Amino acid sequence: MTRIWERYLDERDAKIYSNAGLGTTYGLGQKPALLIVDVQYGFTGDGPEEIEDAIKTYPTSCGSASWEAIPYIRRVLEIFREKGLPVIYTIIEGNRSGDNDRVAIKGQIFNHPLLLEGEKGTKVVEELAPLEGNIILSKKKPSAFYGTPLVSLLTAKGIDSVIVTGCTTSGCIRATAVDAFSNNYKVVVPEECVFDRGITTHAINLFDIQQKYGDVIPTEKLIPLLEALNNEGGSK
Repeated sequence: MTRIWERYLDERDAKIYSNAGLGTTYGLGQKPALLIVDVQYGFTGDGPEEIEDAIKTYPTSCGSASWEAIPYIRRVLEIFREKGLPVIYTIIEGNRSGDNDRVAIKGQIFNHPLLLEGEKGTKVVEELAPLEGNIILSKKKPSAFYGTPLVSLLTAKGIDSVIVTGCTTSGCIRATAVDAFSNNYKVVVPEECVFDRGITTHAINLFDIQQKYGDVIPTEKLIPLLEALNNEGGSK
């Protein structure tokens, strides 16, 4: 199977990683949680449109790539809801009072009026809207773990693995995957469930996550693994 990153690697790179023994597969744990990272209008735009147009309204938008990923995320979300498995959302919000320098990224892009706390740009897209009782964590930095009670929440639920979806692959997804790995969770990133504003950064960061921090697999291969879990998270 051809992977999305292969066209960006030269022959030397591919051999080095392979010969070093990187890219170990850990698989899915017995009790996973789904993390939906920052799939909010500020990163998706109001609807499918090219990124050149989308950033005119939301400068952080990833354009059409986000709307290609959303149906895949929704399919995974539906299985988690059917089985009663934990779903945790994150959003990024600019402060209404105080300095937004270094919120999520360098600079003060989260001073934008549509990206401030409570504005539409901070809302999860309707297609993935949280249900009553779902946890939504507001964060100010890339990782879903940094400055949030995520580890405590996962520990309370006995979680051993996380499925990381959302955006951006090179920023908050990568940071979340690294921190999840650092906290000894198994990490799975369904390839079609993450997106970025840049094609190359998306592909290469998926490669790097696969080599060192988690399993990057097609969503179609994740679905049967999830369906094989019982409603308590264990295998049938």
